[in-house]
Formats: sequence, structure tokens, C-alpha cells
Amino acid sequence: MGRTGSALLDTNDMFPEVTLQLVSGESLKIPGGAGGGYKVVLFYRGHW
Repeated sequence: MGRTGSALLDTNDMFPEVTLQLVSGESLKIPGGAGGGYKVVLFYRGHW
């Protein structure tokens, strides 16, 4: 699958700031709004 206009993250790269819309209707800005330390981000499509 081709990628246009996006870069892959590599070791020691900073995660870009992204605002996510949560199922509850709230929004979460990551990485800043998720507290300190390591994170795992899972994107779930929901249905195909």
C-alpha cells in the first residue's frame, strides 16, 4: 500500500501531536494528554 505525504516513525522519533475523538464524545490530545511514561496506542476500525 502506498503512502503519500506521511512519514513512518522510527526509533527515538517523537510521536506527532494528534487529537483523537473518543467514543464517549470527549477528545484526547496525545501524547501530551495521556500522562507521562510509555504508551501503547491501539486504533480499532470498528467494522469493515
